[in-house]
Amino acid sequence: MALAVGVRVRARALLRAGAQFRGPVLGRPEPAAGGGDGTRRFANLRVLVEPDPAAGVAVMKLKSPPVNSLSLEFMTEFLISLEKLENDKAFRGVVITSDCPGVFSAGLDLTELCGQNPAHYTEYWKAVQELWLRLFLSNMVLVAAINGVCPAGGCLMALTCDVRVLADNPKFVIGLQETQLGIVAPFWLKDNLVNTIGHRASEHALQLGLLFPPAEALQVGIVDQVVPEDQLQSTALSVMARWMAIPDHARQLTKAMMRKATADSLIKHRDADIQNFVNFISRDSIQKTLQAYLQKLKQKKG
Repeated sequence: MALAVGVRVRARALLRAGAQFRGPVLGRPEPAAGGGDGTRRFANLRVLVEPDPAAGVAVMKLKSPPVNSLSLEFMTEFLISLEKLENDKAFRGVVITSDCPGVFSAGLDLTELCGQNPAHYTEYWKAVQELWLRLFLSNMVLVAAINGVCPAGGCLMALTCDVRVLADNPKFVIGLQETQLGIVAPFWLKDNLVNTIGHRASEHALQLGLLFPPAEALQVGIVDQVVPEDQLQSTALSVMARWMAIPDHARQLTKAMMRKATADSLIKHRDADIQNFVNFISRDSIQKTLQAYLQKLKQKKG
């Protein structure tokens, strides 16, 4: 599926402006330690990709400190990196993890949702939809190696993956806690969760905004494995090898068959979903709630 128009335009702008970035230039290879051209990694400002062509696997590390919030820029750069891998026949699988200690992703960037105009909210929600669709429908094997807290939008990304492996740290909670912030998870993400843990468990989790620590996350089925922190990467790669042992065409067709109805539901109602989101997020009561939450976060940091 092609990038949405707004995301595509932003992506092209970022590519044109790449030479002006501080730090690694978008898409510019960085030599990996001890590696030649076959093991070179590439990076943009917010995503680091460490490819292993011999294994057919790449590790995508989210590196948008402090908490890998899903800003427009982050989502655009992530999709650029993902698309680059999907277009390279050397790669069949991707491990998604974090380069920010203790945080996989804290979710939506609330500064994108406060004090903006409807056009901005529209562009932002299109990008969120596109991020989910591109991950959910990817032909590649996607394994989430969750090495930090994973609420809301972080959980959104993890739920799209074929396998979720969570590091065994009581602080590393995962779930959709939108109601705690006074907002509501979209219907398509609800469907994704129901498909994963069942209707009744999803009803409880969504209404209460539950965040599950590792043992509970495994019990309810929102993650597939919980492993010691020092074994997370090796376990993710081991899981990847098992999935890649299946012929791609059979696995891809089966994945598409299992996920088509859920994805089609969003695709069919995409414009209505955007309008509903813009109308909801623009309410004075919602804006006040989000602003109060942001102020609370600033006070904690202070």
